[in-house]
Amino acid sequence: MNEIERNLHDAMEVVRNVVFDPKLLPGGGAAEMAISMGLSRAGLKVEGVQQIPFLAVGQAMEVIPRTLAQNCGVNVIRTVTQLRAKHASHYDECERTGEYKPCNWGINGITGDLVDMEEYGIWEPFSVKVQTIKTAIESACMILRIDDIVSGSKKSQM
Repeated sequence: MNEIERNLHDAMEVVRNVVFDPKLLPGGGAAEMAISMGLSRAGLKVEGVQQIPFLAVGQAMEVIPRTLAQNCGVNVIRTVTQLRAKHASHYDECERTGEYKPCNWGINGITGDLVDMEEYGIWEPFSVKVQTIKTAIESACMILRIDDIVSGSKKSQM
């Protein structure tokens, strides 16, 4: 009963979020892969050490599609590579035509197939996705600060 109550509460919170901020993003890891592709491409335009955070965060954004593929029991590397290729070809086409359309390709959480999330009808609240990404970046910054403090204290003890 407690689990049912918690799930119902979570569902009502999602509805509340959508009512207050009625923006949706495609599910199935499509939004994360789109962010990953954007950051990776932006990182290639930057030179030197400044390129590393772009590429690292871009790679980290692929955790959601990778986890979805793993939970489905499909070949994770093959599936994520195919999804990355779909997004890359989509954005290459957008650059050629000069007309930007979002790429909605993601992973079907049951079969592991690549599907168009718009056609499949899987959407996630924008506000939840933004908060998740902000929290992840803030956590990474905290870890980096802690590492700086620890490494600085080790140097001062020597």
